[in-house]
Amino acid sequence: MILLVLKWLTKGVSALALCPFVLLKNKKFRNNTVLINHERIHLRQQLELLVLPFYIWYLLEYLFRLIQFREHHLAYLNISFEREAYQKEKDLYYLKQRSFASFLKYI
Repeated sequence: MILLVLKWLTKGVSALALCPFVLLKNKKFRNNTVLINHERIHLRQQLELLVLPFYIWYLLEYLFRLIQFREHHLAYLNISFEREAYQKEKDLYYLKQRSFASFLKYI
């Protein structure tokens, strides 16, 4: 994992995982263990799906959820990858015991 600070990240985005990078909007987020853990969960998800299929799945699931909920934020929060990451972000030991493809439990 390589942390990069990019102040130009879009409004409302504090961090973004783009394997092998975690892009942070502000350098103060480097010390936010919950945020970093959330992004590390996404990095693991990306590696499990060999990166590119992760992004395709993420986009398709977002579009499906957007049709389902008709609201961006609700659609985003209900993507299986996000549901897993948000539910487990405070568990700093989660990745040590996480099963392969655990995001499937959140579909």
